[in-house]
Amino acid sequence: MDNSSSTHLASGTATATAEYDRLIARHHAMRLRRRLLAPSVSSGGDFGYGDHGYGDHGYADHGYGDGGHLRDGGSGGYDGAADQHLIRRDLDLIAPLSELIDHLYAVMFRRRPYLRPLFPDSMEFQQAHLERIFHHLIDHLHQPAELGQTLRQLGRDHRKLGVRPVHYEAFEEALCAAIRHRAGEHRTEELEAAWVRMLRFAVGAMVAGADSALTEPPYWHAVVTGHERRRPDLAVLRVRTGEPYPYRAGQYGTVEHPALPHTWRQYSMGCAPRTDNELELHVRRTGPDGVSAALVEHTAVGDRLRLGPPRGSLLPDGDARDLLLVAGGTGLAPMKAIVEQQAAHRPPGRKVHLFVGARDRADLYDWQAIAELGLHKPWLTLTPVTAGRLADAVAAAGDWRDHLACVSGPVGMVDSVRRRLVAAGLPLGRVRYDQALQR
Repeated sequence: MDNSSSTHLASGTATATAEYDRLIARHHAMRLRRRLLAPSVSSGGDFGYGDHGYGDHGYADHGYGDGGHLRDGGSGGYDGAADQHLIRRDLDLIAPLSELIDHLYAVMFRRRPYLRPLFPDSMEFQQAHLERIFHHLIDHLHQPAELGQTLRQLGRDHRKLGVRPVHYEAFEEALCAAIRHRAGEHRTEELEAAWVRMLRFAVGAMVAGADSALTEPPYWHAVVTGHERRRPDLAVLRVRTGEPYPYRAGQYGTVEHPALPHTWRQYSMGCAPRTDNELELHVRRTGPDGVSAALVEHTAVGDRLRLGPPRGSLLPDGDARDLLLVAGGTGLAPMKAIVEQQAAHRPPGRKVHLFVGARDRADLYDWQAIAELGLHKPWLTLTPVTAGRLADAVAAAGDWRDHLACVSGPVGMVDSVRRRLVAAGLPLGRVRYDQALQR
């Protein structure tokens, strides 16, 4: 591709992104205006999305509009356990889910081609993410109240993608087509109906979650103020948002790079909230392409990013127990934020012990900053672990049964540390980690 073609393509992409941003801003402004002028709309049958549950396609009588138990994201009269039984019983008819999802997206983009530009060029991550969501729905459908809360949060987060009610209609239509394709002659009305009810329960909760966040931006614009390459595959970025980014120490957010529109990846904040709206991100490149590679290799001071709403609850409120923090890789980021937060707002008498695992000393990419945090703080103990298994080192270092533990890092490391701590007597409920963010 010659320079003029590249310039034209970049210009076209920038223009489309700008138009999409304006569309999102206008959409949310109109919804807020409607809510302010006619508050009763929010208690009607359309979640504030129009005259029919799905917009202009008459879905109000299919569960989104009239299903009051879905309107607030709760469980109401939904019998999730019954649908769970039906779906699990016939899951082999449509398995594997990865192939069901392949067909689902193929149908949706063929029938609604205008939806394709709203998705990233590579659908690999998107499809894997949807497969995890399907598994989570099926595994927890017997607990609709708890599942509804998770889905409400997912709905709040999906606002940054510009999701509209008509998108859910298109998704349901494609899902039904995919089920019929996969099940073939074994397909039953009962199976399809159970999947549709599960989807509509999920969508009802997600729409309710999105509507509850009308006053929260769907995303924040951020400018890169610092970019330090600590290793060939790892960078520490500082970014500043134009408006306060309302996160807590230990939380994570999603990041979109301008080179990869509609592609969002999760990263923990590596510092406690600051008054200057600047925050820190620790990013390890996980492959030759993607958001992590763009942030590590193709980002400089002055570049602009977008941040999705903060998520997660690694450190619970109201628990004043001594803290055991265990980090591996860029899982150090949320632990660093927690230590900073404790330095400013630590419950009286609380002690904090931080273990950081690495292959060798050179792999401790942010140890100098951590060591400086530990200066003149007798309540803080820092332990680097560069030999042997991190889980063994933590278990052998003391009696942690009365502590609250927070663990972050590669999934294998998190699992091994959790198992050792529980085996040593620490209750499972006091071993905290974010399932959504495994490095």
